[in-house]
Amino acid sequence: MDFYKRMELVCERIPAGRTASYGQIALLCGKPGNARQVGYALRRGRAGEHVPAHRIVNAKGFLSGAEAFETPETQKRLLEAEGVLVKRTDAGWQVDLREYGWASSMEEAEELYRVFQEKGI
Repeated sequence: MDFYKRMELVCERIPAGRTASYGQIALLCGKPGNARQVGYALRRGRAGEHVPAHRIVNAKGFLSGAEAFETPETQKRLLEAEGVLVKRTDAGWQVDLREYGWASSMEEAEELYRVFQEKGI
């Protein structure tokens, strides 16, 4: 399995105006529990050049990948440009995953699995 190639395919499917958690990405890649590997791939640029990294947040909706962007505010600005409301909390910038979370379906997960098999990843 090539986790990073899988991750690129999964992340490219996150719709504009939606967010996904690191854990959700790992699960869709077939590696539940590997949320940290998703963060590592984003920080190191291993998930591909066209991955919308700004749409990936932690499990509570916090923008935790600021170091991967040009400035700490970049992720927030990119999300807001897509219509995602980012709120300031005592713990940091946060999005409401109930409202802006990508509700990937079982059908999407099965389709991704088929694509992974076809590509041998």
